[in-house]
Parts: sequence; structure tokens; C-alpha cells
Amino acid sequence: MTSEPALRISNLRYALAERQLFDGLDLLLPAGSSTAILGPSGSGKSTLLSCVLGLVSPDSGSIRVGVHEISGASRSRIAKLRADAIGMVFQFGELLPELSPVENVALAALLAGKRDKGVYDRAEALLGELGVPRADSVATLSGGERQRTAVARALINHPSLLLADEPTGSLDAANRVRVAQMLFQLPRKHGCGLLVATHDFEIAKLADAAYTIQSGRLTKIDAATGGR
Repeated sequence: MTSEPALRISNLRYALAERQLFDGLDLLLPAGSSTAILGPSGSGKSTLLSCVLGLVSPDSGSIRVGVHEISGASRSRIAKLRADAIGMVFQFGELLPELSPVENVALAALLAGKRDKGVYDRAEALLGELGVPRADSVATLSGGERQRTAVARALINHPSLLLADEPTGSLDAANRVRVAQMLFQLPRKHGCGLLVATHDFEIAKLADAAYTIQSGRLTKIDAATGGR
């Protein structure tokens, strides 16, 4: 595990229309740890993840993923960093239904230019670790199995940072708990940082730290007590 933080955000500022969404926002996420950002829709959680992904350009401030500076980097550089250093888990998985779980996971590595013979073996190993059964198509999997496939896909390129945007929002209660517990075990297992955007206190309390966005900055809360 590297001593370099998985994610460092410094003095981030970003205005959307006339609303100052981030106003000097700071965050330090060590490798091997997890952080949850809590809040309702429109609070800025997803926008913060988009800034880290380089999809949204902040007005000022610094975003570093491991040793890599995201803010101010060229589009081609950001695209390479997303492929090599960041894994993303979306609310609805965003898998290709016509492909098998192994093919979905391996595709992320192939698109990143990793074409060695071990790609499919690693994909199978990750799926086995996360409890995803063999299948000809992800369309035959349960909702929880599809989301675990999406997590395996996010891990295939050995990212230093995992991002998850409402990763359990589309799941039933039983699968929501299973997927969340699995997700928050990953930082220590894989030596990465995990940043989760969620509206769910039950999910956020599994994180090492939880914050809300207030007045454009992160405010630490006790998720176990519902933020009180």
C-alpha cells in the first residue's frame, strides 16, 4: 500500500450558474480507507465525483489522485488517468447486457490497452472474490450480482481510487446491505481509496469517515447517528 493519499482535494471552488457549489472544499482520502459524502439530490455529491473524474472542470483548486494531478490536465491525459488510476461504480452498473460477466470486466482492461493473456484470468478471479457466478450474459444475473460485476470491472485495472455514485440505490434491501458491506471491505483488501456518494445513512456509516457538503465545504458528521 502506498503512503501517497489516494485522493487529495485542496481549496476546490466551483460555481454552477449563480450557485457556489464548492467554496474552498478540502478532502484527504488515505489509501486503504473509505469516505462517504452524504446528502440529497442536488447537494453536489455527484458533481464532486465528476470533478475528480475530470468530467467537470472546477473554477480553481487542486485535485490529485495518487501522484497524478487531475485539475488542469489535458483531455487525453485525464482519459488515461481515468483508465489507469480510477475505478467507477455507477448506480445502475452500466454493464453491456449481451456480454458475460467476465467479458464485461475484461473489456475495461482491454479498452485501457491492457491486452496481456492474464486479463481474463484476473477478471474471473475478481468475480470469484466478489461472489459473482459464471453466466453467459449479465442479463441473467440478479441485481446484486450485476452490481458486484460492476465493482469487479472498476477494480480490473488496479486503480488507486474507487468512486461510487449511489452504488446501492437501485438494489432491494437485502442486496443493498450485501453490496455495501462488500464495497467497504475493498480499500483494505486492494490498497485503494474509496469515495462514495450516497443519500443513505445506513450505507454511509460503513465508511471510515462521512461528510456532508455545507456552504461549499465538507462538514464531518457521525453517520451512525444519522448526522446528529
